[in-house]
Amino acid sequence: MPAFLRPPLPSTSIAWGVVLLVVSTVALAQGKGIYTCIDSKGRRITSDRPITECLDREQRELTGSGTVKRVVPPSYTAEERARIDAQKKADEALQARIAEEKRRDRALLIRYPNKPVHDKERTDALAQIDEVISAVNKRAQALLDQRKDISAELEFYQNDVSKAPLWLRRKLEDNEQQVAVQQRFVVEQTQEKQRLNARFDEELVKLRQLWGQK
Repeated sequence: MPAFLRPPLPSTSIAWGVVLLVVSTVALAQGKGIYTCIDSKGRRITSDRPITECLDREQRELTGSGTVKRVVPPSYTAEERARIDAQKKADEALQARIAEEKRRDRALLIRYPNKPVHDKERTDALAQIDEVISAVNKRAQALLDQRKDISAELEFYQNDVSKAPLWLRRKLEDNEQQVAVQQRFVVEQTQEKQRLNARFDEELVKLRQLWGQK
């Protein structure tokens, strides 16, 4: 057997021989040569056609008996091969994104088979936020009533907080902090309603396309 076909480790000689035998049998049956090379990762590859993993390096075409028929020069430089690999990865990423978009579209159609279903979920979601805002407004009114009581007590001190007892000053401070918290919460819930409507609007544009295709 020629030296270049001899595997580096004795333990792999049987496996390499089996691979070569199988490929040789297939190649002879199809009237093709046998191509072999060592790729950039150090793996020996054998095939009945030119090997794409070794386009940037020499490949040896063998006869059925294992002798060298010819040496195939590199089809691409390392730089060209790198560009090809990068493009291949970009194409694979694009296909993955397309597949993910299709999966999401199917899930969207399952969740919203028609417009009434989509409208109802929007209405229910907005109603939940409105309930929260209503509860916050009730709490805000209670704080307003409490502030009136505090103001009435401050009249005994000429509405001068510095003259009021510590417990009353703390009560006033707590009331002001609670009012500020409630106001921020109402603003946040109002913004959440805007985000929710924007999401449903965006979904509706997509769903109209999907419903039309369906």
